Amino acid sequence: MAPPEQDHWKRAAAEAAARIVERNTVVGLGSGSTAALFVEALGRRVARENLSIICIPTSERAAEQARRLKIPLTSLAGHTQIDVTVDGADEVESGTLNLIKGHGGAALREKIVASASNRLVIVADETKLVEHVGALVSVPVEVVQFGWQATARHLEQMGTRPALRLRDGQAPFITDGGNYILDCAFGPMLNPSDIALKLDQTVGVVEHGLFLGIATQAFIGGRDGVKILKRNAKPGAPDSPRPTANS
Repeated sequence: MAPPEQDHWKRAAAEAAARIVERNTVVGLGSGSTAALFVEALGRRVARENLSIICIPTSERAAEQARRLKIPLTSLAGHTQIDVTVDGADEVESGTLNLIKGHGGAALREKIVASASNRLVIVADETKLVEHVGALVSVPVEVVQFGWQATARHLEQMGTRPALRLRDGQAPFITDGGNYILDCAFGPMLNPSDIALKLDQTVGVVEHGLFLGIATQAFIGGRDGVKILKRNAKPGAPDSPRPTANS
């Protein structure tokens, strides 16, 4: 469980990102604890400002939260182009904004929504910033249930030891898409695109948690407030998000 200070940083980043959402836009809703704080903040704007938006959730859990907050929902069947998606991340590489995502189990839907978005904005706290992705967490690899052991052996040839993710330490974790997840620790990656390509070419792999060259902006909460980072830019000084009415 995150310490109270870290929770405060995550909430500050999420609330700052919620203020950039404009009226009459299609918004992708990410999954995970920090993304949930963004959805919460967005719900308050919908209630207070009668904010006219329509949203596409990346998981059943995100959809349930949005419905509770009376945030209007749609799907990619009705809106194939998304204006902005706001999501969390397990790691954020400084400068490139390369990401590892999927420790909440929703990487496949998150990547589908992100790829349909004009902008992918990340909300996180400063503990998630790394010099190279893979430094802190493993890469979630979503695989079909059939023959997952054979898929795991192929992944082992890449120099990792795939660990089948379990729910409550017992039965295998099953994603919203009905697949298993193999958590693969590669360590800090100097060339994550090479690993991503090998994962993409592995039979049985549905998707993986390397999000490379996709994020355009990141709101990072920390000791010095919320910093707004842009892709291919060095982390800068604290910045203030654009204010909106009634914020």
